[in-house]
Amino acid sequence: MNAHDRIEQALQAALALGEGTAGPPKLAAALRHAVFPGGARIRPQLCLAVAQACGDSDPGLTNGAAVAIELLHCASLVHDDLPCFDDAITRRGVPTVHAAFGERIAVLTGDALIVLAFQYLAHSARHAPHDLPGLLSIVAQRVGAPTGIVAGQAWECEPFVGLAAYHRAKTGSLFSACTEAGALAAGANPERWQAFGLFLGEAYQVADDIRDVALAAELLGKPAGRDIALCRPSCATEMGMHGAIAHFDGLLARAVGAIPPCRGASALRALVRAESERLVPEATVRQFALAA
Repeated sequence: MNAHDRIEQALQAALALGEGTAGPPKLAAALRHAVFPGGARIRPQLCLAVAQACGDSDPGLTNGAAVAIELLHCASLVHDDLPCFDDAITRRGVPTVHAAFGERIAVLTGDALIVLAFQYLAHSARHAPHDLPGLLSIVAQRVGAPTGIVAGQAWECEPFVGLAAYHRAKTGSLFSACTEAGALAAGANPERWQAFGLFLGEAYQVADDIRDVALAAELLGKPAGRDIALCRPSCATEMGMHGAIAHFDGLLARAVGAIPPCRGASALRALVRAESERLVPEATVRQFALAA
């Protein structure tokens, strides 16, 4: 089974835990709307790729970690799109949860996805309880305060934040959860995989800053130009597009250099190269080179 099908099947299994005839139908529909159809699923793909590089000795546990992280990511998007934050009306080319179901259901959907993430992780680790505390600790630290994705969102409420700290919290932390949890689920040392995830996650956020300026809404699948409109820290704003692209390339190089020696290192390097072209295509780089 390829990684995409493996992730989608595991997500379906996770959503089934939160469904039933006794629950509110609108909430159940909103949960599915928030998770399906997905985006690139780069976070669970990364978790699976690291686990496979380390032997993937417990695929069920790897699935649990990957899906928990993706559900937490989806929850963060639901909350991020709310009127009190980005006030976005589209996400992945479809109406956001609050646009489709209302603000109250959107808040509850994000909350339910957070709970479901940890529920499914615990469910997946029922045959390997010795690994559960470590996985819970990794995921919780990379989501909550003081340096997880919740902190990344909270930095937008402060009068000042350094760009690197903001990027590490907002995006790098959850990528680090992917690499660390993937390694731990496969029986490897998660600390050796932390830097790879952090650098790759920072690069992903820099790419998002670039794309917010360079691409139209129909290509992004969400409103464009939001960083400037909301006065958010942005690499493209602080460094200029050429500086941001150079910083993106540098972070990817550091990510590749941080991959620990393992039998799957070449596959991971290929994944990074593929993501580089998907996020910041060569055509985009040439466009700004010609404009210089």
